[in-house]
Amino acid sequence: MTAARPALGCSLGRRLRLMGAAISIVAASVLGSAPTFARGPEGIADIAEKVIDAVVNISTSQTVEAKGGGAMPQLPPGSPFEEFFDDFFKNRRGPGGSKGGDKGGDKSGEFQPRKTNSLGSGFIVDTSGIVVTNNHVIADADEINVILNDGTKVRAELVGVDKKTDLAVLKFKPPKPLVAVKFGDSDKIRLGDWVVAIGNPFSLGGTVTAGIVSAKNRDISQGPYDSYIQTDAAINRGNSGGPLFNLDGEVIGVNTLIISPTGGSIGLGFAVPSKTVAGVVDQLQKFGELRRGWLGVRIQQVTDEIAESLNIKPPRGALVAGVDDKGPAKPAGIEPGDVVVKFDGRDVKDPKDLSRVVADTAVGKEVEVVVIRKGAEETRKVTLGRLEDNDKVQQVNAKPKDEPAEKPVTQKALGLDLASLSKDLRTKYKIKDSVKGVIVTGVDGGSDAAEKRLSAGDVIVEVAQEAVASAADIKKRVDQLKKDGKKSVLLLVSNGEGELRFVALSVQ
Repeated sequence: MTAARPALGCSLGRRLRLMGAAISIVAASVLGSAPTFARGPEGIADIAEKVIDAVVNISTSQTVEAKGGGAMPQLPPGSPFEEFFDDFFKNRRGPGGSKGGDKGGDKSGEFQPRKTNSLGSGFIVDTSGIVVTNNHVIADADEINVILNDGTKVRAELVGVDKKTDLAVLKFKPPKPLVAVKFGDSDKIRLGDWVVAIGNPFSLGGTVTAGIVSAKNRDISQGPYDSYIQTDAAINRGNSGGPLFNLDGEVIGVNTLIISPTGGSIGLGFAVPSKTVAGVVDQLQKFGELRRGWLGVRIQQVTDEIAESLNIKPPRGALVAGVDDKGPAKPAGIEPGDVVVKFDGRDVKDPKDLSRVVADTAVGKEVEVVVIRKGAEETRKVTLGRLEDNDKVQQVNAKPKDEPAEKPVTQKALGLDLASLSKDLRTKYKIKDSVKGVIVTGVDGGSDAAEKRLSAGDVIVEVAQEAVASAADIKKRVDQLKKDGKKSVLLLVSNGEGELRFVALSVQ
């Protein structure tokens, strides 16, 4: 007897016919109906139809001074180009101009006013005629017009702007009933969620594009409160100020900028999240300006070296480098060297977190601030002040009379040449009288101090959170830290104006 062969279920020919049918079915599905991941989610057309009338174009004009055409080149008599240049430089004078250089013509070097125009996008958030756009779309404009989706053009007035988030609010008188859109919760969006952008790219009018959320909380160093939504939805010039929608037709961002070597979309678009936008719009409508909370501290990053020096594991929070004498933090007992790890119940991961949450908190509100001080957590209650946007006035020291300079006595430590602060050294490096400590007069090129950008004229105020008055104090503290097995030492460093920062240097 022979062993039975496993049954194949059908002949080879039948199997080939079945395979061919299956291939035909797959091909038909590809050609007739693209898979979901290729065509995007259902309903984008419905969303666009629902909200597109709330999206507007923003047209601005500005009068600028334009220089005249310049002097006519000197050509030899009888030159074949003489007639051409005579026409170009002398006959193109504009209204009232004269030929041949007669009086009354355009003079070389004169400035003639001319108008420039620009276009951007915006969206209606209130049927009374309230529009949100980017500040850079309407900045310095003499005239602002809102162009509705049906082409109706209406003059608009500026309600207010916030340069730090690049947002602006406009108002116009509705010529007819309007469609308005609502803000969604940008905190709820996830990476990979589908989004829809509508705007006015390259002045083409209402244009719909779709993509996904590529990243959240992007900091691209455009401002102090960067927390952009990144999307690969096609965003181009002219989309600025336009809305970014979720699939519920809610605005979850304002398209603000792109990164592109060509000026066109390469899939790197950035939108201000709606959580930020809604707060800014509300304040601009109420006050015509932003009223941000103010803590009154200067902060910096907690690096690995600084965290090791302060016994903070893992590295987190915002290190207080300085406290404003007139700020809210001072009476609350917050000090340089404190690390803020929680503000008003919200965790603080880095300095940007603290800047954003403080700015978003109401002026006058009492909040709890949790800090780490010398390895232990402490809670301080602070009543927030109001952040003023006025630029600091820089004080310039008067030039002193020439006096014979004393040669400073220096000592070496941590790759630094150190000396006690004398009158001559204060004069030489323009150090304010209020700054106390030990001055750096030189830095070894290959040292950790040079890598951390310490330089001559910096003043070391504290070593390991203890005040120092001489180079000997510094050397003593460093030697003790080495004996204690520390890998780095934390320095509090001041510049000549008294602005402080923390620097961690290796002691190995």
